[in-house]
Amino acid sequence: MKIAVVHEWLALYAGSERVLEQILLCYPQADLFAVADFLPDEDRGFLRGKVPTTTFVQHLPWAPKRYRAYMPLMPLAVEQLDLSAYDVVISSSHAVAKGILTGPEQFHVSYVHSPMRYAWDLQHQYLRASGLERGPKSWLARWMLHRLRIWDARTANGVDEFVANSAFVARRIWKTYRRKSRVVHPPVDVNRFSMREEKEDFYLAASRMAPYKRMDLVVEAFGAMPDKRLVVMGDGPEMAKVRGKAGGNVEILGHRPSDELKRAMQRAKAFVFAAEEDFGIAPVEAQACGTPVIAYGRGGVAETVRGLGSGDAPTGVFFSKQDVPSIVEAVEKFESNRHRLSPTLCRQNALRFSEERFRKELRSLIEGSWELWKSSRIPTFP
Repeated sequence: MKIAVVHEWLALYAGSERVLEQILLCYPQADLFAVADFLPDEDRGFLRGKVPTTTFVQHLPWAPKRYRAYMPLMPLAVEQLDLSAYDVVISSSHAVAKGILTGPEQFHVSYVHSPMRYAWDLQHQYLRASGLERGPKSWLARWMLHRLRIWDARTANGVDEFVANSAFVARRIWKTYRRKSRVVHPPVDVNRFSMREEKEDFYLAASRMAPYKRMDLVVEAFGAMPDKRLVVMGDGPEMAKVRGKAGGNVEILGHRPSDELKRAMQRAKAFVFAAEEDFGIAPVEAQACGTPVIAYGRGGVAETVRGLGSGDAPTGVFFSKQDVPSIVEAVEKFESNRHRLSPTLCRQNALRFSEERFRKELRSLIEGSWELWKSSRIPTFP
């Protein structure tokens, strides 16, 4: 079968690009398409020499730095990619990639990281974070998001098989498109992390400083626990807010190289995570280091961390509300149950999300669905 792989945009090597890398390892003969490609040369290795076919967004003014500003044009752009020569189309989508045009003789499987969060259930949160709650710009943004929702819902009809990166996202897909999906958790390079049994007397929080990550809550909570040390890594628009809440027991290190983050994960007594993520790679990486996780118990982390109620194999502690008292209570619960959260259990749990497992599950799903689709794609009429 002739295969095309469609990705949103290529600008950095992050979570969705790790999925793309593994898809290309599954199907090295596939051709690659993207809305735009601005990857720096030093980050292109995971493409294995492939040069993607791109759209007109690639050539718009200031696109290398401000490509996201062209989101209203991206539905039109992705529809201009000509994939008519391919038997199977695999889209890796968190915005518009699933909207590519395919015909009745083409099988389209879409690996969905999430439906467009800023256009659907998180619209109001994103508008607040962007300062677009009132005024003419707010109404323009709301109108554009309304148009995106209409387009996004319509293009779900062009997908033959939805694959979700978590059960949490599968519920989002059902809520948004009323389509069932199968779950294949994304790949985590657990082999890059080695387990360390001996832990040091500090907690670690590491994330991009974006509003929904709620790093400010973590820092504020540790301000209420001056006898406990917190190390914070990451940078972003919320950095000033986070620094302003840090007490003497909180060390803000900013963005750090990946090897330094890995060493901190190995040494920390626990990794603290307050975001509601679609999946959440960092908590899995922490567990691969043998480090338990203290996390907000909603979203993908509820699938990757085993809470204290998980029989004899817990790997973390959940808190039920995104507020300071809940985090404080969870840290205290961790302290009193630390003997139950062994590095070995954490490591074993993380191995469930390896890259090898991802490739095996995805290939099996795509090829099984392709064979089934071939035998039943012609509709019958009374």
